[in-house]
Amino acid sequence: MEPLKIIIAMAGFGTRMRPHTWSRPKPLISAAGDTVLGHMLQMTRNMPGSENAELVFIVGYLGDQVQKYVKTEYPQVKAHYVEQRELLGQSHALAQAREYLHGPTIVILGDTIIETDFSRLDKEEADALAWVKPVEDPRRFGVAAVDARGWVTGLIEKPSDMKNNLAVVGIYYFKRGEDLLAAIDEQMNKGVITKKEFYLADAIDIMLRKGLKMRTVVVDEWLDAGLPETVLETNRRLLDKGNDNSAVAGRRSGVTIRPPVHIHPSATVEDSTLGPYVSVGRNCVIRNSTIEDAILEAEVTVEDSELLGSLLGERSQVRGMKGKVNVGDDSQVRGA
Repeated sequence: MEPLKIIIAMAGFGTRMRPHTWSRPKPLISAAGDTVLGHMLQMTRNMPGSENAELVFIVGYLGDQVQKYVKTEYPQVKAHYVEQRELLGQSHALAQAREYLHGPTIVILGDTIIETDFSRLDKEEADALAWVKPVEDPRRFGVAAVDARGWVTGLIEKPSDMKNNLAVVGIYYFKRGEDLLAAIDEQMNKGVITKKEFYLADAIDIMLRKGLKMRTVVVDEWLDAGLPETVLETNRRLLDKGNDNSAVAGRRSGVTIRPPVHIHPSATVEDSTLGPYVSVGRNCVIRNSTIEDAILEAEVTVEDSELLGSLLGERSQVRGMKGKVNVGDDSQVRGA
């Protein structure tokens, strides 16, 4: 049996996460003691065959940072990197990885983290799976339409009605990656474009018309890291679900810890209150401050401040501030 391919498409500019994505790709933003990409890779370890899987990263802007991160943090992973030089859509991104699109294939679009049971993936009888989450208002999402027997009949991008509420979370399984590639090639040759992009949903619709048997799997949790507020929400959920290290982090004199938090052991914290829902990166320095619901990347300095709902980029310096602060790498902010 061919090894599992796990293809992660992450070539976008991450414009909604600026200023942080001026200097790093969005999946390398931190949450709950790791990067978003790190949490994604931990998620894939629950897939049958993951120990021998080949990971394919479709990168773009600042993609060399992704390669350096994976090589350093996951040296045991068999990884390949392909570049999407023109951002022409999801299907176009996958087409760049055509030499790897064969055999059992997982496709992950963007920076999605889910909680679900992958344990029977290698025993799946359907040709393909789409992971979904019921939502109150499906009009903001791509959704899966299913028939009475539970088979997917089509994927609809941002529907105009409320009929189908199964939002597609951006993770798919295909028993035969070569069938997906054939559909993508047909889509691109015929110029099947939605909103000026080659969407994967259109390629899957081609496969469905040719008899693809696809079913949905409802996820237990769906975490997103596309906006500052959703990154903070993801940080909160991950801290609630086992990434809290407050029992160790609280062993500091003159420091009050309100769980859950994740504080890197190399951080210096003095005369401060941290938490709940604070992640502090390596070599940070925090003095005389109160911080709640915030993410501090590596080597951040915070002094004489009261921060809430904040994202602080690497090596940023914040002094005398109160409230919400959202600054990228190497920024300096000082209160009046």
